[in-house]
Amino acid sequence: MIKAQNIVKSFEGRTVLKDISVEFGTGQTNLIIGRSGSGKTVLLKSLVGLHDVDQGAIYYDDVCFSTLDFRARKAIRKDVGMIFQGGALLDASTVAENVKLPLDLFTEQSEEEKMERVNLCLKRVNLDNAHKLYPSELSGGMVKRAAIARAIVMNPRYLFCDEPNSGLDPQTSIVIDNLISDITKEYNITTIINTHDMNSVMEIGEKIAFIYEGEKWWEGTKEDILHAENQELSDFVFASAMAKRAKALTKR
Repeated sequence: MIKAQNIVKSFEGRTVLKDISVEFGTGQTNLIIGRSGSGKTVLLKSLVGLHDVDQGAIYYDDVCFSTLDFRARKAIRKDVGMIFQGGALLDASTVAENVKLPLDLFTEQSEEEKMERVNLCLKRVNLDNAHKLYPSELSGGMVKRAAIARAIVMNPRYLFCDEPNSGLDPQTSIVIDNLISDITKEYNITTIINTHDMNSVMEIGEKIAFIYEGEKWWEGTKEDILHAENQELSDFVFASAMAKRAKALTKR
């Protein structure tokens, strides 16, 4: 479980997050949605510790992450996996080397133990034969799957995903969504996904927090969202659907 409790975050006198309280459960896909500039990316970065909050507290299970010093935070970060928007693979390293990187940085395992774990994770994301390939040789979907393998190689308790479907076609997006959802349940991870993709929301949105102008404006499930009596949420859902349709038409 990860919990934000009355968090406030400002930049140069402008308040971006306004007294947000929300809880993200373990073993389920938790989605943060909202239009550009709403504060959802700042919220995600605050939860993972890339931003220090000005007020309030962030809890990882029963531990108040906000009050920890650098060393204590580093210990928790070993339990955190990250999937970045562009995949963030190292261009000069092979897929296997990219996936193995967290093990090189944070463990004292033997090379044999590391490669055993790398092989297991690549098999889990259906990249069994991609060990020696470089990122430039991969499709967009393969890059995201390699990024997922790297994110889970340390067997994390917490997984953060920043726009994991960015740049992918609808069919590949569904594959990535289902893979993240399956891994979340398989390993009982607390997964938090920052997205604007309504297909992802309706496919895997077990818990959804809608951020509007820096406030938590609504929360619920994918079953709730279409019947929510919330004008700003309805406008966002409609605009997102229309934007996705327009993008699909331009690619024909």
